[in-house]
Amino acid sequence: MNDSLAISSTVESAHDDDIDLGRLLLTIWLGKWWVILATLVAIAVGGLYAFRLAVPIYTAAATVALESREQSVVDFESVVSGLSGDQSIINTEIEVLQSRGLIGKLVDRLDLTTDPEFNATLRPEGVSIGSIVASVAPWLAPDTMEAPTEEQIRDRTINAVLDALSITNVRNSLVFRISVRSESAATATEIANALADLYILEQIEVKFEATARATAWLSEKVAEQGAELETVQDELTAFTAVSELVTPEEVAALNRQIADLRTRIAGMDGAADADEGAADTLQAALDAEDFARILELTGDRALARIMSLDAPSADALRARSTQLVEAARSGDRRNVAQARALRASLVELEAQLAGQSEALLERQGLERAVEQAQLLFDYFQNRLRETAVQQGIQQADARILSSAVVPINPTSPRKPLILALSAILGMMAGAGALIFREQRQTGFRSAEQLEAQTGVTVMGQLPRVKIKSRKAMLDYLAEKPTSRLAEAFRNLRTSVMLSNLDTPPKVIMSTSSLPGEGKTTQSLALAQNFASLGKTVLLIECDVRRRVFAQKLGFTEGFGLISVLSGEAELGEVIQHSPQLGRVDVLIGEKSNVNPVDTFQSDRFAQFLADMRARYDVVVIDTAPVLAVPDSRVIAQKVDAVLYSVKWNDTPRSAVREGLRLLETARVKVSGLVLTQIDLAGMEKMGYGEYGRYGRGYYSD
Repeated sequence: MNDSLAISSTVESAHDDDIDLGRLLLTIWLGKWWVILATLVAIAVGGLYAFRLAVPIYTAAATVALESREQSVVDFESVVSGLSGDQSIINTEIEVLQSRGLIGKLVDRLDLTTDPEFNATLRPEGVSIGSIVASVAPWLAPDTMEAPTEEQIRDRTINAVLDALSITNVRNSLVFRISVRSESAATATEIANALADLYILEQIEVKFEATARATAWLSEKVAEQGAELETVQDELTAFTAVSELVTPEEVAALNRQIADLRTRIAGMDGAADADEGAADTLQAALDAEDFARILELTGDRALARIMSLDAPSADALRARSTQLVEAARSGDRRNVAQARALRASLVELEAQLAGQSEALLERQGLERAVEQAQLLFDYFQNRLRETAVQQGIQQADARILSSAVVPINPTSPRKPLILALSAILGMMAGAGALIFREQRQTGFRSAEQLEAQTGVTVMGQLPRVKIKSRKAMLDYLAEKPTSRLAEAFRNLRTSVMLSNLDTPPKVIMSTSSLPGEGKTTQSLALAQNFASLGKTVLLIECDVRRRVFAQKLGFTEGFGLISVLSGEAELGEVIQHSPQLGRVDVLIGEKSNVNPVDTFQSDRFAQFLADMRARYDVVVIDTAPVLAVPDSRVIAQKVDAVLYSVKWNDTPRSAVREGLRLLETARVKVSGLVLTQIDLAGMEKMGYGEYGRYGRGYYSD
C-alpha cells in the first residue's frame, strides 16, 4: 500500500511539473477575443499617450571634427600639440564635451536657469508624485525644507541639460555628434550650436592659458639662468685676476722635466750602488793582497806597470791598490750627492706642478660652468621667444563640420513605435492573463485529466442541470429518462455493475473530498435508477452530522439509522418512501450522543450491513466527505464499491489527492471517480468539448 502511495505521489508530482505547450496555445486561442480586447485597449492607451498626453520632443544635432595633427612650434607637446587619433583621446574629448564646467558655461551663456524646461522650480505646480512629496515633506521635516540657493538651482539646471544632451562618436572617425533634446525646436538648436562654439573656444582658451603659463615659467627660467651665468662668469673673472695664468702646455712641460729628473735620479742611484759594490770588492781583494784581481777589476795601467816589473814592490802595489779603492769610494760619494741634489729639484718641481694643476683644474671647471650656464640661458631664451610667438598663432584642435538646424518634426514620441509596442504589450498582457488564469486553475476539467493525475478510473461524468432542489432533480430524471443527465446516471450505474462481473457490487458508497460536490444527489439518483430496474434498493443516510434527507425530501424526522442499530426500532418501522424515488426504501440518519465513528466501527453496524446485503438487491450509502470527518474511511472498509465524486473545475486537485490518500491509508480501494456538475458550455469554451459533442441528437434535452 505504501509503495502504491509513493508511486501515485510521484506520478502526480510529475504531472504538476509538466507544461503542456499545446494546452497553453489552445487556451490562448480559445480566449482570443480577450487577447484582441486587451490589444485594442493597449493600442487605445498608447494612442492616447502618443497623440494627446506625450509632450513632443525635438532633437537638434551639430557635428564637430577633431584635427588630428602632430606639429609643435615649441616642442612642448603638453602646450600646443595636436590630437592623436587613439581611443583614449576620443573618450577624453567626449568627457570634455559633457563636463560640468563646459555645460555650466553653456547654462550661463544661454541663461537656461530662466527656462522652466531646465529649471524645475519655475514650472507650474501640477498633480504628480513630485508635487505630492514636495507638499508633504514640510510636514514631515519642517526644519530641513529650505528654498534652493542660486548655486543649487544652477547645479540642477546643469543636470537637466546633461540629461537632454547626447554625445556620440561617428564610428572609425574623429567626428562627434552633439545631440540635444528639448520641448522647443529652437531651444534644442540653440543649445547644440552654443555647445559646439563653446567647445571650440574652450580649446583655444586652454591653449592660451597653457602658453601663458609656459611663457611665465620660461621667463622665470631665463632670469634664473641669466643670474647663474653672471655668477659663474664673475667667479671665473675673479679667479683669473688673482691666479697666474697656467696653460696645459706648461703643465705638460713640467711633467716632462719631472720625468727626466726621475730618470736621472734612478741612474745616479744605480751608479752609486755599482760604485759601492766595486769599492767593496776592491777592498776585499786589497785585504787579500790579490793585486791581480784588483788589476782585473780596474784595468789600471799604473798597477799593471808595477806588476810588470821583475820584482814588483809590495808597498808600491799596496799603495796603488789603496788609491784605486779610494777612487772607487770617491765616485760613490759623488753619485750619492748628485742624486740628493736631483731629488731636491724633483720635490720643487712636483710642488710647482701640483699648484699649477689645481689652478688649471679650477679654471677649467669655471669655464665649463660658464659654458653650461650659457647653453641653458640660450636654450630657455630661444624657447621663450618661440612661445611668445606661438601665443599669436593658436588654433583649436577641432572645427565645426555642420551647425544644428531647427528640426521640423519632433523625434519623440515615436507614434508608430508606441502603437506597435502597445499592441505587442496588449497581446502579451492578454495572453499572460489567460495563461495565468489557466495555471491558477486547480480543478479538473476532463475525465482524461482526472484519470491522469489520480491513476483512478473515471466511471461517470455528470452534466450540470439548472435545477435548484434535489426533489426537482429526481422529478427531472423521472420525467426525462432520455435526457443527458439521466443517461449519465445510467452509464454510471452500468460502470459500477460492470466493475466486477463475477460478483457485482451490492453495497455502494458515495463520498467526496469536500461538501457540495454532488455525492448526495448522486446517491439519490443511483438509488432511483436501480429501483427503475425493478431491484429492491435501500438508501442509507450515513452523513449523520448533516442529515439532509429529511429536509430535502420531506421525510418525517424521528427514528432512523441509530435507532435501528441500537434496537430501539425495527427497520420496517423507520423506513420511509418518497414519490420521487419510487420503491426505494430510505433510512435517514438521526442525531446521537455517540460519536459516529464509533458507531460505524461497531460490529452491530457491520452485521446490519450484512443483513441488508441479504435483504436488498442494492444498498446505496451516502457518507460524509473524506476530508471533513473520518466516517467515510470507516464505512468504506465494509462496502463493495466506493464512488468518489469530484466537482468539475472546482474541487482542488490537492483535495482530491489527499482524500484518495486517506482512503488508501485505510486500505480502501476506490472503485471509480465521478466527475460531477460539468458545465458543458464552459467545457467547450475551454477546449474540452468532446464530451458535450458525443451525445448530440440522442438526448431529449
